[in-house]
Amino acid sequence: MWFGGHWLFMLLWIAIILPPFWQIFSKAGFSSWISLLMLIPLANLMVLYIVASTEWPALKPAATREDDQTREE
Repeated sequence: MWFGGHWLFMLLWIAIILPPFWQIFSKAGFSSWISLLMLIPLANLMVLYIVASTEWPALKPAATREDDQTREE
């Protein structure tokens, strides 16, 4: 492989891996920036287990979400 081929492969890998996790986390109600942790070994496994075992903010009933918003104001 020529010089820099490794970096090209890494950028391609990032471009393939990040967008699906970005969408998954945002649709679940979590910060989309958590998807960056998918690039860190072992941190990615911990994030997946935490997201899988916690209550998703997007699935909270609408009344609960409205109460949370009024408390923040």
